[in-house]
Amino acid sequence: MKNARIIELPKIIDRRGNLSFIEEENHIPFKIERCHWIYDVPGGEKRGGHAYKKTEEFIVALSGSLDVIIHDGKEEKVFHLNRSYYGLYIPNMIWREINNFSTNSLSLILSSTRYDEKEYIREFENFIKLNQYERLNDI
Repeated sequence: MKNARIIELPKIIDRRGNLSFIEEENHIPFKIERCHWIYDVPGGEKRGGHAYKKTEEFIVALSGSLDVIIHDGKEEKVFHLNRSYYGLYIPNMIWREINNFSTNSLSLILSSTRYDEKEYIREFENFIKLNQYERLNDI
């Protein structure tokens, strides 16, 4: 599925508490231009529901757990994130929805671009059409 994958991060184990970190263009395949986080999500709510034209993302469940459902225009895959030492890399032109947030979950999202509303594809039908167009141009 277009290189979407779980990436394990360094984990330094210490009796005083463990430590993990992320380095751009080392652990994740892009330069970080934006960082945001999702928290205090009411039970049953969903986040995401969009794709990006150029933006790549890396999602980490820093606390608690969540599910990320991705779709590449052909197939759907679900990733359950529940450890702070790995995250999900999502390339551009992949639809994503985030749901099943545990109580007090906190997720960190690193992005390869700054916020730009024009970068979003917010309708799934438009996303499918754009993906089909891209595949035809790749032939």
